[in-house]
Amino acid sequence: MSTIEELIEKSETRIFKAVFPNTTNHYGTLFGGTALQLMDEVSFICATRFSRKKMVTISTDKIDFEKPIPEGTIVELIARVTEVGKTSCLVKVDIFKEDMYSYDREIAVSGHFKFVAIDNDKKPINIL
Repeated sequence: MSTIEELIEKSETRIFKAVFPNTTNHYGTLFGGTALQLMDEVSFICATRFSRKKMVTISTDKIDFEKPIPEGTIVELIARVTEVGKTSCLVKVDIFKEDMYSYDREIAVSGHFKFVAIDNDKKPINIL
């Protein structure tokens, strides 16, 4: 059996996306709601890969929109488990934005998502 540290390492999840016009607002930047949806998705995958159990989002904590993400950029979402409880885990998600035609890269959004492991009756169970 793997240690918690090994499970955390193996469950880190990365997703790349291109920011197209259908995901932007009237300012030509990524909708905040779309960013949150992508963050919830990547954090769910990370939590599931960590626990290999049914996981549900139970809360988010302070999402910081530090930089706008313009149309035509590439984004990388990185999710990593940062805390493990008896039935839950906390996943930190960072969105990095990259200019498509240069090597400029910087953090744009970050936040935390909390998940709980559940059984078939949707009751909390031990995460590991």
